[in-house]
Amino acid sequence: MDAAKDLKKFMSGLKKRNPGEKEFHQAVQEVANTLMPFIGDNKIYQDGQILERLTEPDRIIIFRVCWEDDKGQVRTNRGYRVQFNNSIGPYKGGLRFHPTVSLSVLKFLGFEQIFKNSLTTLPLGGAKGGANFNPKGKSDAEVMRFCQSFMTELTRHIGSDIDVPAGDIGVGAREIGFLYGQFKRLNNRLTGAITGKGPTYGGSLMRPEATGYGCIYMIREALDKIGDDLSGKKCLVSGSGNVAQHAAEKLLSLGAKVLTLSDSGGSIYDPDGIDEEKLAFIKELKNVKRGRISEYCEKYKKAEFLAGKRPWGVKGDLAFPCATQNEIGIEDAKTLVSNKCRAVCEGANMPTDNESIEYLQANKVIFIPGKAANAGGVAVSGLEMTQNSMRIQWTAKEVDEKLLGIMKNIHGQCVSHGEEGKYVNYVKGANIAAFKKIADTMLAYGII
Repeated sequence: MDAAKDLKKFMSGLKKRNPGEKEFHQAVQEVANTLMPFIGDNKIYQDGQILERLTEPDRIIIFRVCWEDDKGQVRTNRGYRVQFNNSIGPYKGGLRFHPTVSLSVLKFLGFEQIFKNSLTTLPLGGAKGGANFNPKGKSDAEVMRFCQSFMTELTRHIGSDIDVPAGDIGVGAREIGFLYGQFKRLNNRLTGAITGKGPTYGGSLMRPEATGYGCIYMIREALDKIGDDLSGKKCLVSGSGNVAQHAAEKLLSLGAKVLTLSDSGGSIYDPDGIDEEKLAFIKELKNVKRGRISEYCEKYKKAEFLAGKRPWGVKGDLAFPCATQNEIGIEDAKTLVSNKCRAVCEGANMPTDNESIEYLQANKVIFIPGKAANAGGVAVSGLEMTQNSMRIQWTAKEVDEKLLGIMKNIHGQCVSHGEEGKYVNYVKGANIAAFKKIADTMLAYGII
């Protein structure tokens, strides 16, 4: 088998079937790059057309969402749910409310979710959904009306044993509450049909912290593998939302120094480090006041605001992209290498483009993809589903211990399938480990 030739043929066919969906093409390309040689060595997967079947969603649901704003004007948005693959469990994946939401974005996220969920070892399939609705600047009443209209349509397609959505960008505690309230109202039952719920109505403790904490647990395992640790490391973190905040929080608790955070307006660079007190200010600024990260520099005068820039030009030992897709391009990757950055650990979904991944790996920068590094969030969502089914609630300590165990297990899978001498190819390891579990299950079901 000629892996390069087969890869080119496969990607050509995928692009013809899915024209114009560049984010989806990118996500599949990243996975196929490492899987094609593995599939070539395992003819059973080639004969079963597993990769071809995996890249075609089970179904895509697109629907109109009509709602009324505070001025009494009728507004219309488009809602989506991409149910990608439920071979190993019910569909599981977040809902994103953002103007950039499109079918391509949701297909890339849903495709990544299949692999991420497989790595957690929990019985979860892959899905993603959302709407091109922007909660920013909307009143609570407007957000509630939108969420209720959205759930009125979505409710017929989800359930605790069918498809279990969660939050994502633009869908936080407020939105989850409105969505679940409408689900309960329409179905007259309380089930684990949505995760990310508040702790008083079925939510898991540690869920807000899970993605950020999990990312740091993963880099700690990777550093330990080479006889190093986080103590004293200068860290570049992008984003300032839930994932970035808790990644920074865990880094501080493990002795690292956090130099940066960012939002869509630019980045802050604090040479003295963002300590616990400063992080508390950021949490209130972003979570309560819904302000801009630039306001940090008004309070802490030594900090510098890098308007319109991401943090990757600052010198640091470790980089944690925790904002959104494609925030590290090739010039950023070259800068990180030039500044002797030792590792990039993705807290967001596909924040590094494929060219940059290859460049970082070629220069022996430890690179841990989001499907492995940010799996902590969906892992604790899976634990929330378990608690809902058992009608119990574990303590924060119990959940954190389970999360740490899951992240250690994911790291072990990556090493098992990606170790190349002294170097671990975490992209290869994560993709093969996740694929093998799903592929073997699909073969067991026959052709369906």
